[in-house]
Amino acid sequence: MAWVEAGAGGYQVALDPEGKVVCRNAAGRPLKAVPSKLNDDPVVTGLRQLTEWLAAHRRRCLEDAERWMVRSLPVPAAVVTAVWADEAWQEVLRDLVVTGADGSVAGFLRGADAERGLGLVDLDGDTVRLTDGEIRIPHPVLLDDLDELREFAVELGVTQQVQQLYREVWYRPDDAEAGAGTPTGTEVTTYAGGRYKELRELLGRCARLGYRVRGGHAVLPVVEGGAALEARVWVGDYYEYDACETGALSWTGPDGKVLPLAHVGPVAWSEGMRMAAALHAGRTIDGEEAA
Repeated sequence: MAWVEAGAGGYQVALDPEGKVVCRNAAGRPLKAVPSKLNDDPVVTGLRQLTEWLAAHRRRCLEDAERWMVRSLPVPAAVVTAVWADEAWQEVLRDLVVTGADGSVAGFLRGADAERGLGLVDLDGDTVRLTDGEIRIPHPVLLDDLDELREFAVELGVTQQVQQLYREVWYRPDDAEAGAGTPTGTEVTTYAGGRYKELRELLGRCARLGYRVRGGHAVLPVVEGGAALEARVWVGDYYEYDACETGALSWTGPDGKVLPLAHVGPVAWSEGMRMAAALHAGRTIDGEEAA
């Protein structure tokens, strides 16, 4: 933490590890707050603007990395190497499970070097190097050994900034599930019927969770196998309605047409169910306000 002179009287200011502007007097004694007379000082203003920029930058890093995962986008190893020196990027990427070009799990990402490649801890606990030109950050629903990876992550003390290993996943029913059979129809009603006292509460929850609302539906874009899909949950579109409830979940293809459930891929299914469950969880229960 580097101290910088601010204003008259020997005051010095700096950013603490949490990104907050702190101040000390001429004698070096830390103050509980930045004196009000320094609020408009260019140095203090500059530090606060820097704090805002760093916070926004970290959010963008997190959003980009999550988009790579949810959309199954290939990531050039050169990009990971280029951004690794950035502390915000490193915090976001560190300990993510990555795969090589062949799709097999390589390990937990721990470092990146332009000459030696990406440094990883594999499932045997060994440090290895990955030199593939592209990597992927797989969605957890695609990891066959997800439970094993979760257990190993606990042993390693892994903490992921991007929700990958500990992201809730839903698996589409198939013939292997107690005769459930491949799902038919075009809608899932598991999380339909979540009642809200007012539509604005449900729309507010959509906004807080980052889901856009269009044409009365909460929508979530997902890329599955290179195709752009969209998960949709009906939420209503008339503000004059006092009460409302969540509707059925469905998916549309690149042409905007509703997909048969049997044609919905694993990532789109899991992310759509995750959205529907999150909206249902905020419902009004026993007369309480929506959470």
